[in-house]
Amino acid sequence: MANLLVHIHSGPELKNKLTLGLLVAKTGVTEGHNVKLFLAGDAVHALNCRAEGEIAGQGTGDVNLHLRALAEANIEIMVSGMSAKARGYDDSLLAGYNASFAMPDKLIGLALDADTVLCY
Repeated sequence: MANLLVHIHSGPELKNKLTLGLLVAKTGVTEGHNVKLFLAGDAVHALNCRAEGEIAGQGTGDVNLHLRALAEANIEIMVSGMSAKARGYDDSLLAGYNASFAMPDKLIGLALDADTVLCY
């Protein structure tokens, strides 16, 4: 079992990258790895996707379905507090997920602790 950090900074305008990153995180969980997810930049918009079909990639799945699967697996999701604030989000963005706001130092610590870092 490996420690994986999936860092997503692509948002809905790059829906294939966003959904691919979430699919990889979900696949890592399915394969039994310890997965941490860090959303930064425009990727913070992903947590605002509350309906199936709202953001879907081509062959990479649906943001809402991926996030629900990660929530069911109780995966820790760190969200850039600065990115969220700059995009008008508050704590309500985190509702329904094992999510918390984090700063860049947390991302660096996670990256140093991970066996593999994947960025999308």
